[in-house]
Amino acid sequence: MLELETFKKVVASTPLVSIDLIVRNNQEQVLLGLRNNRPAQGYWFVPGGRIQKDERLEDAFRRLVAVELGVDAEMADARFLGTYQHFYADNFSGEDFSTHYVVLGYELTLDINLNDLPSDQHQDYRWFTVDELLVSEQVHQHTKDYFL
Repeated sequence: MLELETFKKVVASTPLVSIDLIVRNNQEQVLLGLRNNRPAQGYWFVPGGRIQKDERLEDAFRRLVAVELGVDAEMADARFLGTYQHFYADNFSGEDFSTHYVVLGYELTLDINLNDLPSDQHQDYRWFTVDELLVSEQVHQHTKDYFL
């Protein structure tokens, strides 16, 4: 982990690289969490997170699935959806600079008990149909973009 002031400089100066996990259950519903933190605070969003310096993609994928979903999965279990760009006017600190992510989207099929999911990044979880999430004003546009 970088020191707070160093991380602020990084976010203010460069794009971050992350992995988003588009998780579907066997009913083709999509798992979304209600975000606790900036950016996209208060919106329903797919789980995911940043890739760390010197972390191989496969290791980052495995770590993020474990941390965000509490399960084990390999990158080979997922389908790569593509590379996306996420631009936000705000950032994690609330100070006056934007956040830019280059996101690798991966889709997984998992049946997960919502009660077993961690609460540090999301205060609530829900399964959405694609039709529901596309019309909801509470689902962030960057999440909707995975289904357009």
